[in-house]
Amino acid sequence: MSNSSYVFGKTVSMPFDEAHKRITEELAKVGFGILTEIDVQATMKKKIDLDMPPYRILGACNPGFASRAIAAEPQIGALLPCNVVVRQDAGGSVYVEMMDPNAIMQMVDKPEVHALSKEVRQKLEQALAAI
Repeated sequence: MSNSSYVFGKTVSMPFDEAHKRITEELAKVGFGILTEIDVQATMKKKIDLDMPPYRILGACNPGFASRAIAAEPQIGALLPCNVVVRQDAGGSVYVEMMDPNAIMQMVDKPEVHALSKEVRQKLEQALAAI
């Protein structure tokens, strides 16, 4: 399990492409679509000719949660969507890691946002547990 003050996740025992596919599917099952996808590996190669292992940042969004958050705090869009990272290290291990909405939303001083972040975290944990 990989955890920090702002990320939770785990090492998975599957190839990178399968982990990417599975977390996308599991996020959809709990109401999250992928709004953006950044292929960091391809971007680094193109921009600075850096070779690195696969690394993708998925911008996951649940429209119901997002609309509630924006209604409570219109500026919160700067903290959205929920970023999910699928990455492989140089040794071949694959990780799926998610921003911790509880940690990120601590920057917003509104009780309704804090309650919402707990709901979001629960859904993200559910998707992560399924892979």
